Amino acid sequence: MSRSSTKGPYVDPRVLKKIEGKKPTETGIIKTWSRACQIAPEMVGFTFGVHNGKNHIEVFVTEDMVGHRLGEFALTRKFVRHGGKMQKELETKQKEAEITAAKAAKGAEAKK
Repeated sequence: MSRSSTKGPYVDPRVLKKIEGKKPTETGIIKTWSRACQIAPEMVGFTFGVHNGKNHIEVFVTEDMVGHRLGEFALTRKFVRHGGKMQKELETKQKEAEITAAKAAKGAEAKK
């Protein structure tokens, strides 16, 4: 269920206080645990360290992110590949093919 439009967007006051009066180029990473905080236009250009439950993930805020929440850009679950032994063999073959293609491209450039 979305937030009522009469209340307006939820922006954590502690996050606003941390960026208040600072320039995005001069400040480093701003650590925050407030994943529910919506990104306001004042936050554009800043880099936030959003906590994902284990560590802080760097999120550089752009204009496209305004209106979204900080937690959307710091995933809490790590994807573990499917497949196992068969998948590993396929990936090694693919890497070998890429390496041979790169060597062939270098050889063609050297002959020119």
